[in-house]
Amino acid sequence: MIRKKGNLEYITFENLEKTGMVRHCFTTRHGGVSTEHWASMNMGLARGEAKEPVWENYRILAEKVGFSVDNYVTSQQTHTTNVRVITDVPTEEELQNVDAVVTHLKDFCLCVSTADCVPILIYDTKKQVIAAVHAGWRGTVGRIVEKTLEVMKSHYGIEGKNVVACIGPSISLEAFEVGDEVYSAFAEANFDMVRIAKKYEKWHLDLWEANRMQLLAHGVLPENIEVSGICTYQNHEEFFSARRLGIKSGRILSGICRW
Repeated sequence: MIRKKGNLEYITFENLEKTGMVRHCFTTRHGGVSTEHWASMNMGLARGEAKEPVWENYRILAEKVGFSVDNYVTSQQTHTTNVRVITDVPTEEELQNVDAVVTHLKDFCLCVSTADCVPILIYDTKKQVIAAVHAGWRGTVGRIVEKTLEVMKSHYGIEGKNVVACIGPSISLEAFEVGDEVYSAFAEANFDMVRIAKKYEKWHLDLWEANRMQLLAHGVLPENIEVSGICTYQNHEEFFSARRLGIKSGRILSGICRW
């Protein structure tokens, strides 16, 4: 669902909204103060833009959505499968090389930033545990979603049947063309290639389905998984796309917070 507050546009999902226990959002490119090819709601702090407008974008988002501007948890994502449990205010060192964050604490907004990679927000309705996951193709083939759910289970005793999950705007199968080596990496990792791959002139992969399958494998009910179906590459005027705009593309932010 697209929401507008002033100039800010962002997406929310029904399955998280109806819990009444979390605030969440997936930002678009609209409603911030960034300029040039970062315009206007760039949430990426390491993409070449000065930090001041990016921090102002974070402040705007906190004000409009209801996050605490002092309690954003944003890790340094490096396409790993490393998962960090947040039990107190984390240091910068603790968030290095981390691509998924988990907590049971209130008021901490767990975030991932993306520009074609897959952002996934997770909430266990019984144990009141939240997670934010960054899944590019490397994270997906490494099963970062499964590892995040395993960490949530080992630390908090969550069960898949109580989990709701949202797969946010990211690159679609139609747009995600890959080389044979990437196709082979998924095949060797025992993904169901009939379900996630399609051959055009080259192979294309469905990262949405590859991550949805991981959720299902850990007991998340199909009706509790929402997929936005929005391709960032095809909708690059609404969302940042690194494949369209290059490595210095801005980033959208996907965040979730207990309150």
